[in-house]
Amino acid sequence: MKKIVALIALTLALSACESGPKIRANTDANANFHNYKTYTFPEKLGTDRDGVSTPLTSYFKEAVRREMDARGYRFVESGDADLFVNFHANARENVDVRSTPAYSGYYGYRAGVYGGWYGGGSDVQTVRYKVGTCNIDVVDAHRRQLVWEGVAEGKLSDKVMKDPRGAVNHVVTEIFKQYPGNVGGAPATGTSS
Repeated sequence: MKKIVALIALTLALSACESGPKIRANTDANANFHNYKTYTFPEKLGTDRDGVSTPLTSYFKEAVRREMDARGYRFVESGDADLFVNFHANARENVDVRSTPAYSGYYGYRAGVYGGWYGGGSDVQTVRYKVGTCNIDVVDAHRRQLVWEGVAEGKLSDKVMKDPRGAVNHVVTEIFKQYPGNVGGAPATGTSS
């Protein structure tokens, strides 16, 4: 029972230290963000499945529209937009296997201190967790060239899996903090809530 309580305390301490997804962005140095005023979504989005729009697609559209609109861009249903905004999300399961020598005594505290008896063997722990990746692509619609991409990667907790809309809102907000400007080329000043 004491081991379980200690493990729960350690897990809570580690999860409190997690800092959220890792964000990175790339910007085309030749892109003139001053010229872009309108945006739309391409016909086939990265979160659609076999040509069918998913709930995840609608969550991304909602969050991306909020961020682009906050920067002064105007959404157009179709036709002659300056930018296409596409997105993709992926989740995969990672497995970590950790092996530590099995020492005698409580939790192996004697190891290396004063030569506690080594009983042989190892304690092996297998940890499985999901890692999610999210990409947002902003494409110059006329040149058909990627001008900006934002990528987020991080562990997917049970909380995230139970509230995908909230998770998408959060990650899109974090990614767009890296976006290079507003309409007219002015530096980005933040996002809407």
